[in-house]
Amino acid sequence: MSTVPETLYYTQEHEWVTEPSDGVVSIGITAYAADALGDIVYVSLPQEGASVEAGEPCGEAESTKSVSDVYSPVTGEVVAVNTAVEEDPAVINSDPYGEGWLFRVRTDDDPADLLDAPAYSKLIEEA
Repeated sequence: MSTVPETLYYTQEHEWVTEPSDGVVSIGITAYAADALGDIVYVSLPQEGASVEAGEPCGEAESTKSVSDVYSPVTGEVVAVNTAVEEDPAVINSDPYGEGWLFRVRTDDDPADLLDAPAYSKLIEEA
């Protein structure tokens, strides 16, 4: 079973979000999603400066099995993109909650409106 860090928030589409720091959150895909996708071979992420909308697709993760949309859990402006995962997408599989983060967004949204760790754990247990 996938680990679900207690300090993050989650979406039903299997993205994670950090607590805001100076209005900026980091976003990635969960270990559950990375495991389900299999070996991730390509990611397409939003550009720095782009606007993203909560619940809307803003990128893609392609694996040896399929292609999945990446959704933004919050509305705001992309302030950083993890170019390391664009160059080596396997980092998402090996460290989804650390070096495998995808992008950072400046937002006024409150991630506490998303699923907390126990709620997300229940979601994936029922999947």
